[in-house]
Amino acid sequence: MQKANPKRKLRRAQKQERPGLELKMNPKPISDTPKAGSGKLKDKIALITGGDSGIGKAVALLFAKEGADIALAYLNEEADALETKNIIETQYGRRCLLLPYDISKEWNCMQVVQKTISKFGRIDVLVNNAGMHYERKSLNEISSPEMIQTFATNVFSIFWITSQALLHMKKGAVIVNTASVTAYRGSSTLIDYASTKGAIVSFTRSLSANLIEKGIRVNGVAPGPIWTPLIVSSFDPKKVSEFGSDVPMKRAGQPAEIAPCYLFFACDDSSYLTGQFLHPNGGEIVNG
Repeated sequence: MQKANPKRKLRRAQKQERPGLELKMNPKPISDTPKAGSGKLKDKIALITGGDSGIGKAVALLFAKEGADIALAYLNEEADALETKNIIETQYGRRCLLLPYDISKEWNCMQVVQKTISKFGRIDVLVNNAGMHYERKSLNEISSPEMIQTFATNVFSIFWITSQALLHMKKGAVIVNTASVTAYRGSSTLIDYASTKGAIVSFTRSLSANLIEKGIRVNGVAPGPIWTPLIVSSFDPKKVSEFGSDVPMKRAGQPAEIAPCYLFFACDDSSYLTGQFLHPNGGEIVNG
């Protein structure tokens, strides 16, 4: 368990090939804290996409600490996934199913849900967290294949996984979607990514209204700059070294600082909230 100061600044230029490995990052993201769990998700079943590292890993560890069994969908980052699984099983004594699938493909999304049901029998909490982006200086630099891949990974997968998961989710179940501060303020170099995150906000609010009579709540988290493999595999080394310094808190957030937002929405503490977003973004003021 990492006990390093989450307020430390990142000043180390580095670059990895996409999608990046958390185990190779320097410093390594803080995914967990010494704080003990309190059983808020006792014996729940949670399916988390992008759960091998970054925000997804921190959410998986916190959920396991709070008593949930975890299914983790991820692309191909086997070393990170195995580390996350090991912590869940050995430190927190919960079951963990690894699901290495490219969820930009509809068939793979179906497999993720079906294998979760085969293993655990139900889904109580669905966290749609997987995402990707390509930094481009102008709209004309965004190629069609990149744009399609970004939308397929960030948006289409949420439609496909959620529609399948809802066949197995009952009253009291919860869905939490990961958007971004870019959905609210935009991004001049992540135009298609910001657009996908705006779509996730609209999806969350629309689905929450659609499912309210079924007793299934749908909320979301819109993080600001968070220190994850997405950053070191997307930006140039200089930008990585300065990442997060432009927000009021003057630093990037750590995944462990974001995970409690997901826990809040996943448990009964938020029983009167649906269609809402939390904004852990280092002090940026956003509307919505």
